[in-house]
Amino acid sequence: MTRGLAARKALAAEAFARLAAANPAPKSELEYRDPYTLLVAVALSAQATDAGVNKATRRLFAEAADPAAMVALGEERVRELVKTIGLYRNKAKNVVALSRILVERHGGEVPRDREALEALPGVGRKTANVVLNVAFGEPTIAVDTHVFRVANRLGIGPGRTPEEVERALLAVTPKEWLHGAHHWLILHGRHVCKARTPLCGACALADVCPWPGKPVDAAEPDRRKPAAPQRQPRPA
Repeated sequence: MTRGLAARKALAAEAFARLAAANPAPKSELEYRDPYTLLVAVALSAQATDAGVNKATRRLFAEAADPAAMVALGEERVRELVKTIGLYRNKAKNVVALSRILVERHGGEVPRDREALEALPGVGRKTANVVLNVAFGEPTIAVDTHVFRVANRLGIGPGRTPEEVERALLAVTPKEWLHGAHHWLILHGRHVCKARTPLCGACALADVCPWPGKPVDAAEPDRRKPAAPQRQPRPA
């Protein structure tokens, strides 16, 4: 049963306070230099690991670190540099296309505007939220698979789609935690609240987490085979 708004707000405040105490300055694990390289890195990260993206972008940004240089580099060369990343052909096409639009319509700058960001090839709501939050300090919450999973398991952001989870999280996250919220949830989902083998015995939120899939005594290190995660709705 979904908790009421007041209960979810109280749980969210407690959860973020604990995550913040453990990691006061959370940040993206993607490597970037400025809003443009962040935008490209996030656009490349769909269905890829941050480590894999970082390996590719080190080579890519060494040759083209701004929109004009990326357009000049061309799709074929970009494709060659990012071919270790999943869906690299389409991603290379989008990176060059969005770079061309930035040059032609935005003076080579990344716009601080959601509508303009989402109009760029390969840029959806999640990517726009990351750029607005990380590059420009906007209080947005980007919902990837990790945030989606943690928010549903913890019960602070129930929803069947990323947009539903985003709205639910924005409704319960205290203002002081908004800027770091999606970083804390991403990192928690990536390193602790994993999809198949959640490390409930090492989780700082185990005693307040209502997820029925966790071990009965999750406050203690669990040496048994991890319980199979309860099926959750997945992002479309």
